[in-house]
Formats: sequence, C-alpha cells, structure tokens
Amino acid sequence: MQELKVIYEDNHIIVVEKKPNIPSQGDKTNDVDMLTIVKQYIKEKYNKPGEVYLGLVHRLDRPVGGVMVFAKTSKAAARLSEEVRNKVFKKQYLAIVDGKLEEKLGTFEDYLLKNEKNNMSKVVKEGTKNAKYAKLDYEVLTYNEEINLSVLKINLHTGRHHQIRVQLSSRNHSIYGDQKYGTRGRGKQIALWAYSLTIVHPTTKEELTFRSIPDKIGSWKILENVEIK
Repeated sequence: MQELKVIYEDNHIIVVEKKPNIPSQGDKTNDVDMLTIVKQYIKEKYNKPGEVYLGLVHRLDRPVGGVMVFAKTSKAAARLSEEVRNKVFKKQYLAIVDGKLEEKLGTFEDYLLKNEKNNMSKVVKEGTKNAKYAKLDYEVLTYNEEINLSVLKINLHTGRHHQIRVQLSSRNHSIYGDQKYGTRGRGKQIALWAYSLTIVHPTTKEELTFRSIPDKIGSWKILENVEIK
C-alpha cells in the first residue's frame, strides 16, 4: 500500500495529505488515486471485509498536493457535500509565482470560461455565455528578489476550474512550474499547495481547521525562513 499521511481521523471523516501528481479519484490513466489509497488504508487498519465506503466530497487538481477530507459514512458525505455547495468549506493555498506583486494584500475578481476541448480556462468579459464568477484574496508572504519569485497565501472564495492558476497567469504572475498556464519552471513540479482546509464537522458541528505545509525542498526551499500562520 502507498504510504499515507493522515492528519486527522474519527468515525465520520478522514483528513489526509495528497501528494502531488496523484489523482483525487480514478481516471483514464488508471494510475493509483487518493480514493483507492485511503480505502486501502481503512481496510487494512480496521481489517474490514468487503468493500470500504469512502465519500469523495472535493478534489484537488492532479499536480497539486495538500489537504483533502474524505467522508467515512454516507451521512457525513451528504453533509460535507452540502458544505461545499454552500461555500462553508474554507480553502487556503500556498503558491510560488513569477514576479513581484504591487500590493501585499489584494483581491482578484474575474469571469472564467472553461474550454472543454483543451481542459483550460481563461478570463473573459462579464456577461460572456457560460462564464463563471471567480474570486480570491491573496497575501504576499515573501518576495525573493534574486530569483524574482513571490510566495502567496491564497484564500479561495469560489472553486472554479483551474481558478488560481488562471487568475494569476492573466496578471503575469503565473505559478512556477505550471505546465498549462506558466512561463517559468517548465518541467518542474507546479508550486501550488492546498495548505489549509476549514470545515464544520458533519456530526459534532464543530469548526475544524486542518493544515499541511509542503516539505521545504525543491521550489519550496523558498519557505525556509517564512513563518506561515
């Protein structure tokens, strides 16, 4: 079984760290996916016979690592899915981006249109058919002048297709290592990480926050002297 980092677990939910380049769920590549990995973990840990129930309530893009929550019961899955729909989930990301942003704190608001053929999105004018509103806030944690890269903490208000990647690249601050929208770090791992997830527990109704910080290796060495709250 693939090694799994468990951040939190009880009878209703399990929160884990997804490694980069693992699909959230099975796809046409047939590569091992997070849903299968977590099911196998539960099956082995609790010696469960037969099929293990596990509800997928949200996803991360395949190249992106970080925090994911899965539901261990159908009731928990229904309640967490409702939280996603009602925007109760609070997601924060870390990103290494090209250049220096003018403002230390800022908000990006755009309308995004997804192209199904090439699986990419782009910023379009308000009122464009099928375009969806997208909003995020960012904070610059550090800027490295020597390599002209900034580290951002991003608070996602809407969960649009490739939202962070598109909104940043449209402003000439593409994410380092982004193969689809980027300008720098081609061939490198995308420097985007799902760092914090806040949910309301499906049964206790307590607000819980889970965090995961990427190992400070490769591109993420830039975080060595950065305090992340």
